[in-house]
Amino acid sequence: MLKFLIFGFITLTAGLLLANIYSSLVDAPAWDADIPASVQAAREHYKNHNPGDFFRIFSPVNQLLGFLTVVFFWNTSRHARLFFGLAFLLAISADIMTFTYFYPRNTIIFESSLTDNLENIRAASAQWLTMNWVRSLIVALALCFAFLGLNEVYKKEFVPKLDM
Repeated sequence: MLKFLIFGFITLTAGLLLANIYSSLVDAPAWDADIPASVQAAREHYKNHNPGDFFRIFSPVNQLLGFLTVVFFWNTSRHARLFFGLAFLLAISADIMTFTYFYPRNTIIFESSLTDNLENIRAASAQWLTMNWVRSLIVALALCFAFLGLNEVYKKEFVPKLDM
């Protein structure tokens, strides 16, 4: 029935988590490898599109699916409501962190002067990489809670009836 909302929420959350981990393992270390040359190379590479383009599309869709999951499965059980609510709030928290913490550092790394601002760029790059693991943990927790919510839905749906 409406389980496609849950599965969509889980799928997009997992995709966002993997994209985030990719950024931590591949992108951010590349930016930080040989500043200023590595940042200049990243700026050239991202001049038309950047990873933010991906997240700006899929994060809001994921949040919408998370919200709809909470709404439509509210009455499933107290535990399902709790788990889906936590998953949704964690997904929102990751985006709040993106806007308040990562966007200002992206501006420093990708838009500030390379000649006048090297120390700030180095600091922002190191901070970005460290905190992206924290953001990944938040998204991973959202994924875990979404799975726990799904489990609650199936537990309620498939309760064995014992005939005595």
